[in-house]
Amino acid sequence: MKAIRIANGQGFWGDSLEAPIELVQRGPIDYLTLDYLAEITMSIMQKQRARDPRSGYARDFVTMIDRVLPDLLERDIKVVANAGGVNPKACRDAVAGVINRRGFAGRMKLGIVAGDDIMDRLQDYISRGVEFRNLDTGEPLEAVLPLVQSANVYFGGRPISEALDQGAQIVITGRATDTGLTLGPMIHEFRWAADDWDRLAAGTIAGHTIECGAQCTGGNCLVDWDTIPSPADIGYPIVEAKPDGTFAITKHDGTGGRITVASIKEQLLYEMGDPTEYITPDCIADFTSIRLEQTGPDRVAFSGIKGRHATDMYKVSISYSAGFKAVGSLVYGWPDAYKKARVADSIVRERLDRLGLKFEILTEFVGADACHGPLSGEPDPDIAEVQFRIGVRGEDKAAVDRFTREIAPLVLNGPPTVTGFGGGRPKVEEIVAYWPALMPKSEVAPEISVSVA
Repeated sequence: MKAIRIANGQGFWGDSLEAPIELVQRGPIDYLTLDYLAEITMSIMQKQRARDPRSGYARDFVTMIDRVLPDLLERDIKVVANAGGVNPKACRDAVAGVINRRGFAGRMKLGIVAGDDIMDRLQDYISRGVEFRNLDTGEPLEAVLPLVQSANVYFGGRPISEALDQGAQIVITGRATDTGLTLGPMIHEFRWAADDWDRLAAGTIAGHTIECGAQCTGGNCLVDWDTIPSPADIGYPIVEAKPDGTFAITKHDGTGGRITVASIKEQLLYEMGDPTEYITPDCIADFTSIRLEQTGPDRVAFSGIKGRHATDMYKVSISYSAGFKAVGSLVYGWPDAYKKARVADSIVRERLDRLGLKFEILTEFVGADACHGPLSGEPDPDIAEVQFRIGVRGEDKAAVDRFTREIAPLVLNGPPTVTGFGGGRPKVEEIVAYWPALMPKSEVAPEISVSVA
């Protein structure tokens, strides 16, 4: 069987709007994947759906499909995206509306993978003994259950492959693993068995390599970052995968960026814990088994990958309300910029103390030590300018709001040479915290459906 080309055009919700369009139009690909979801994204989408039952998904995805629909049909490009968020059915309906409006009704099958949203079933699970203990602290979820905003199971690549098996040209998922978006098409195309651990691990690592989009093609790259060719036209990654589990990472000819063993290694280390046990719903991948080879310009080949038996647990991403925060800032100019910023900090803290307001407070002096903290050493006493940035967090929203009124007065009653308050008073924002947990695979199952649009 010939190799297939899987391109990823989104590394997060907010990535380049043009990247997926260009991947479709600049050269041959078989699959386009799009990764929109981060842990915080689920709670944002849950709030959107609470306000409007037709919302809760990545609307950018629908706009993108509208722009490339004729190309997808003409060249039989399949699309896999977790754009469904907390409302895959609404996302599918929106895409179906585009297909009908463009005059292509009946020409495309849409698949959805749902069932990952378990927020409404948490109490039932807990009553049956599923504790959802926090993987970091060991606490049971009951400690914050009334504050939960979203709860989603990470499904893997197998449900995506099943939707493709049923003829779906576009597969829309909820909270799938980032790696599963790439692995699913490989399972479908190559008919990999559920216990073919080495090949499943290879597909998982391929997905991990491209999940962040241009981060593996020269974006956000430490190695010779200032010599990356044409970064304004950076190419997004393409996996060329073979049935035996070997694959290469490349990009379209003529695009900017750079793919080297060094840039690939940087991405492989992304979100890495134990490199011998990268755990997904599909398998456990051993990153120490990877063999990399530069086989041409902007082309790195992978081989030798090993995998092991999958666990009997799914990871669950849960978000919950954890109080409120506000962040304000001012900029102080030379001379004595850093000294002025530190005095401003002491003034605000003393005034908050006088008001009896108790918070967790964090101050940063941007330009002096914000990025590296104590590792920065003593700031240059003659530094040209420093941004004084102070944030508070607490349970009392009214108290946090009172803090927001203590920044502006410094313009006239604090240190001199101040600017940067053009944005107005800081805004109070809700803090959404992350609660990672596990649950038995036997307790939940993906819901797969395919229909003609």
